[in-house]
Amino acid sequence: MVAISVEAPKALRILPSATPEAPAPGEVLLRVQRAGICGSDLHILHGSNPFARYPRVIGHEFAGVIEAVGPGVTRFAAGQRVVVDPVVSCGRCYACRVGRSNVCANLQVFGVHRDGGFRSRLAVPEANCIAVPDGLPIEIAALAEPFSIAANVLSRTGIAATDTVLVYGAGTVGLTVLQVARLHGARVLVADPDAARLERALGFGADRVIQSGRESVPDGVAAENDGFGPSLVIDGAGVPALLAEACRVASPAGRIGLLGFSDAPCPVSQQEIVRKELTLAGSRLNRRLLPQVMDWLATGRLRPAPMITQTFAAEDAAAAFALIETDPGRTVKVQLDFSRSP
Repeated sequence: MVAISVEAPKALRILPSATPEAPAPGEVLLRVQRAGICGSDLHILHGSNPFARYPRVIGHEFAGVIEAVGPGVTRFAAGQRVVVDPVVSCGRCYACRVGRSNVCANLQVFGVHRDGGFRSRLAVPEANCIAVPDGLPIEIAALAEPFSIAANVLSRTGIAATDTVLVYGAGTVGLTVLQVARLHGARVLVADPDAARLERALGFGADRVIQSGRESVPDGVAAENDGFGPSLVIDGAGVPALLAEACRVASPAGRIGLLGFSDAPCPVSQQEIVRKELTLAGSRLNRRLLPQVMDWLATGRLRPAPMITQTFAAEDAAAAFALIETDPGRTVKVQLDFSRSP
């Protein structure tokens, strides 16, 4: 058994995983099979995630097979495959009471606030488990959490077939937003400085791409939506400077969804926001949306398989992280295979 831990910033370790105790009441013991590496895992490794404490077993995108159930568990049994929603909330604070458990005042996220799923076995609350439908490969199920990020931001901003959506960034976040927006019938434009990533975005259904740095994004979208610009702008790149541009290019009555976690200030014109009556919506994690995403995956409404560009044995996690760091153009979603770990 192995566990992948960030012992301190820039110190990734592959460690023997302790044999877990029997699951507590309301918990299941999960044997992890697949887990995806996220940009936030890299931030923890770099020491730039403000919420993480060290040492930390990372990983919040994971799926596997239940090995045992604790007292009081009624929805699952040993042998069932599940994906885990990494968001653990208190159910009592104001955010939870109004249905916004993803910003719970006492929020705990697997792999960030508490040890996560980059280990062979762990106990998780029954309430955080979502059944994987028969016939759906476990590696596809492990993509449910990344797609839930897209589902959440588009739930926060609203999405309709009448929308013209501009997505900044053609990385994992941008590609999931693209697919979920297209699922709703919207027209989607993707802006990114990298030509290869834009080519990939076209393969995932982008109606049009704009290579920022070589062409002006504001000029490129000015004629959209009858000349008013995109009705919805999603910052899938997490670059603070993009917010001011998003406010400029969005149509009157437009919406802007923000996913970045930078603490860097960015100048934004209050006049522009008020003049157009723009709506700015922050989005964090997901608000119990994995069941919906799992249905999309199971019914073939998304194109998840091409998202997985590389798979490494869990024991080779250091090489997986190195590839993402040194050659990001080759990667979209890199997964770790724990199924071969004893």
